[in-house]
Amino acid sequence: MPDFVHVTYGQTGASQKQDSMGMRAMQSRAYSERGSQYLLVKAPPASGKSRALMFIGLDKLEHQGIRKVIVAVPERSIGASFKPTNLSKDGFFRDWEVEDQWNLCTPGDEGKVGKFQAFMDGDAQTMICTHATLRFAYDKIGPAPFANCLLAVDEFHHASADADSRLGEVVRGLMADGRAHIVAMTGSYFRGDSIPVLRPEDEEKFTRVSYTYYEQLNGYTYLKSLGIGYHFYHGRYLDAIVEVLDPSKKTIIHIPSVNAAESTKEKYVEVDRILDHLGEVIDTDQKTGLHKVRHKSGKLLQVADLVEDDAKTRDRVMETLRNISNADDVDIIIALGMAKEGFDWTYCEHALTVGYRGSLTEIIQIIGRATRDSPGKSHAQFTNLIAEPDASADNVADAVNNMLKAIAASLLMEQVLAPNFKFKTRASDDNIDGAAKIVDIDYTQSETTVAIKGFVEPSTARVRQILESDLVDLTASVMQDDRVLRAAMNPEEIPPEVVTQVYVPKVIETKYPDLSPQEIEEVRQHVVANAAFKASSNGGLPEMNNNLIKMAAKFINVKDLDIDLIDSINPFQLAYEIMSKSVDSEVLKRIHGAITAKRIQMSEEEATALYPRIKEFKQTHGREPSLVAQNPMERRLAEALEWLRNKKRERMRSQQSA
Repeated sequence: MPDFVHVTYGQTGASQKQDSMGMRAMQSRAYSERGSQYLLVKAPPASGKSRALMFIGLDKLEHQGIRKVIVAVPERSIGASFKPTNLSKDGFFRDWEVEDQWNLCTPGDEGKVGKFQAFMDGDAQTMICTHATLRFAYDKIGPAPFANCLLAVDEFHHASADADSRLGEVVRGLMADGRAHIVAMTGSYFRGDSIPVLRPEDEEKFTRVSYTYYEQLNGYTYLKSLGIGYHFYHGRYLDAIVEVLDPSKKTIIHIPSVNAAESTKEKYVEVDRILDHLGEVIDTDQKTGLHKVRHKSGKLLQVADLVEDDAKTRDRVMETLRNISNADDVDIIIALGMAKEGFDWTYCEHALTVGYRGSLTEIIQIIGRATRDSPGKSHAQFTNLIAEPDASADNVADAVNNMLKAIAASLLMEQVLAPNFKFKTRASDDNIDGAAKIVDIDYTQSETTVAIKGFVEPSTARVRQILESDLVDLTASVMQDDRVLRAAMNPEEIPPEVVTQVYVPKVIETKYPDLSPQEIEEVRQHVVANAAFKASSNGGLPEMNNNLIKMAAKFINVKDLDIDLIDSINPFQLAYEIMSKSVDSEVLKRIHGAITAKRIQMSEEEATALYPRIKEFKQTHGREPSLVAQNPMERRLAEALEWLRNKKRERMRSQQSA
């Protein structure tokens, strides 16, 4: 199956080059804002966030009067990213040092909170702990001991503005106290669960540093391209995985959660079946914990199993993975909930994920496992192996919902991975500036200016901040909005103007309740223009020639480009058309029906009264009434049928949950 997103990069090497202090591009950008009390760093996997924190933390200790630096990570394995590091050899003024006793990410849970408290009371300056240890310690000691200390929260999207988020409560408590410094780091600021990470009033206090996925990948030395594809299967995934699993590529396989529909509920059996696909299991190395598997080609594969629940066995495998020194040490990793965020396997070429992932943050994190730059690795691949909706099943609501998530994810990745467009107002035909240069775009650059007639320029610092730092995350929120996705499924019934001028502003208003109507309109125009340009692209790169832009199958002279024209294009419809090529007409019919059922206005009395006529229609015409029929009565009968089916699905779900 072809990739939905395929991006080729410039291999400039810029993101890997070090300055006179040993900092790479992202690290230098973050370090320039080191004086901020609250700093939010949004940068992709492998961009060097861990070392960026070291640089910032040491400067605060040395020059800003900070007493201590506490680094909190989501899981113990990620703590290794903050181990002692020699920074002075590359020109920095001080090395990053952490004493063993203050590395609270070591195995065992005994006394971690007590050690945390001892650190805060003692003279040591640096400590590493998990989010859980931080939460428990904060509950015990409160905000006062954090005065004049720096708290660095890695993978900050684990926090939430929800009142029940304990990590978010720690951050809000420290900000309310006002004496601590905070550095928040994340690969994506979008959680995927519709709950913001910070409340608007707290978020405004942060200085933001953004480094895009495209800047990172485009600046690599070896990695040239990235492909993202969705592969659909019938039956069980274990029978189809052989079609997308290439043992010759360094691969991380994420099997589905045991609670997912794709799971067989027997995770160990699933691991055994995957091993059988790879070849004959020879033995298991007791020192490394790796399985040795003889492939039919004769190659001996080293396979790491992170699905195993036995702590001693899993810790042995994790220790092996932490000490990989060359490409031949490991060939395949099989994981369930591990090996996602913060997991570093430089040689990984293919991230193969089974089952839908509703969180776009999780998708980006998983893709990041394969996008490390490494000698000999010119292409990285992310494959999502997902079940095709069953047209014969009456309960298709969950399948529809998952399909919509896949559409949103595939479209969002173009936002993340393609070059940025900077939009500006074109006052006249003679003043097109960047638009005049649009013919000769240098795709090795991360930003291209496009002038648009009727475009509203940002009028406030708040709008400029959102557009500079949050455009990708805001686009993610728009793309996963239920109303927008339903419109993508029903392009003939919901005009593009409704999506761009009604639904999109509502998402913006919900995410940023502090914006005025004028500010919402300014942000809306940028979101719509950005989505339209990238949705009309070929692999994320627009086809441009002779001052013409190809958009929604129309060639448009760039001089005639205006906001009204962009508003007439529904980028989400384009994504749906790409996805729909992989399923048959009957499946699409059922998807359309399930979506339509959510919008039908009908009483139970009317639906029940119409049911005999539905049966009569089917007997007479040999088919069910159609939702897109020209005859109003036939459409109403079809709506009644979908209404009844939807009620049946709701009853089935309530019985299953009872």
